Amino acid sequence: MNLSISQNKKASIFGDLSVANQTFNEIYKGDREDRQPIHTVYGGANLFKSTTTNALGNIALKSLVTYAPNFVEFGIAFQLKGHETFPLEKEAQQKLVETIENLSVEALQEHPAAFAYGIYQKVIAKLKKEAVEDFRIDFEDGFGNRSDTEEDETAIFAAQQVAKGMAENTLSPFIGIRIKPFTEELKERGLRTLDLFLTTLLTESKGKLPNNFVVMLPKVTIAEQIIALVLFFELIEEKFNLEKGALKMEFMVETTQAVMDHTGINPLYRFILASKGRCIATHFGTYDYTASCNITASYQEMDHPVCDFAHHMTKVALAHTGVWLSDGATNTMPIGPHRGDLTKEQEEENKIVVHRAWLKGYKHIRHSLWNGYYQGWDLNPAQLPMRYTAVYAFFLESYDDAVLRLKTFVEKAARATLIGDVFDDAATGQGLLNYFLKALNSGAITIDEVLATGLTLEEIRTRSFAKILKGRRTNM
Repeated sequence: MNLSISQNKKASIFGDLSVANQTFNEIYKGDREDRQPIHTVYGGANLFKSTTTNALGNIALKSLVTYAPNFVEFGIAFQLKGHETFPLEKEAQQKLVETIENLSVEALQEHPAAFAYGIYQKVIAKLKKEAVEDFRIDFEDGFGNRSDTEEDETAIFAAQQVAKGMAENTLSPFIGIRIKPFTEELKERGLRTLDLFLTTLLTESKGKLPNNFVVMLPKVTIAEQIIALVLFFELIEEKFNLEKGALKMEFMVETTQAVMDHTGINPLYRFILASKGRCIATHFGTYDYTASCNITASYQEMDHPVCDFAHHMTKVALAHTGVWLSDGATNTMPIGPHRGDLTKEQEEENKIVVHRAWLKGYKHIRHSLWNGYYQGWDLNPAQLPMRYTAVYAFFLESYDDAVLRLKTFVEKAARATLIGDVFDDAATGQGLLNYFLKALNSGAITIDEVLATGLTLEEIRTRSFAKILKGRRTNM
């Protein structure tokens, strides 16, 4: 073939492009392959013990079986698919429960109650096995401003409890500490607490950190706050002979200045650079952020438009960098107003209050998932049932459709495919793959359910639809 451009000319055209492309790829590495927790429970440091997460799981399970003793009430409370057909009378509900439990697997799949029944069983199993995925020992809002003596003592005790939990294997899979912010007023207190905590922990554990340990820095507004934390990390790593980079951090996006600084630029990636590779996640602070936007208390909600703006700005700034994004929390607690020996009327009122709070939180979590935020906060164990219900329902509602679309699309090897009234292109193929990756990470589906698409485990691990198609074309 005759070409107009020689090899030398081509080199002059491309110039430094290879270096620039490689630099770009280094910045935008893509999503990390390791597991991301789907939530973080924030609890006051003064209440933390080595067995805290087990206790929270027991409370969460008790809340679920108290206010949703069967899948029928559960489905009605969360308005799950098929709940319109569920009876409201208790005798009829019990009869439906007995009917479902006696159906064959094939017959159950065709029943309108199958979806709620399946989600209910998944949530119960999760609460029994691993109710808390991530826990943050909180020395900020969850602890408040106390005397220096009390915070010192609490930091030491909490660290001792973490060391004990490490030895007894009672900690959550992910764990960390939130200190006070590095503002001019609180930087000394924040650093002192972290120093006491880490020094005690590493002394007690003989220089070992818990798995997936992270330090949360709240209310970050300037890169220098992160730089200061990294300098402290380096000193601790040197003193205790930790591997360089062993201490990881995350920071809060909860001020307008973290979304756009005084120059009109989003500073979030500068914050990531300042961490020198130590920052693994950013968390959104719903209530501080809405307050900074002058939103009145009645409207400080996770789905407020000002929050959506911050979510989108954060996602655009940090997409494909490998930094996890987490949404905030619903502050309406699913706790009934009545305690002790209750009348039937009081029990019913408690249930109404809890169901209303569950549904509100469920919708907030669904809104986060819709926005592409696959992690969020929980503040009370009674919120855990709504967390797992929302996540599982979100993914499982579209499972059958996603399997059909991805399987057909891959089999056609990138030729555009029309499935029903949905037209898929290559970008949609990546979106479908993302669905399975996130659903698998959340525990909503199993690896076998992903393999139903016709993909191999090796293909799934590439996390790239383009690479999967390239590999299949090569082997055709």
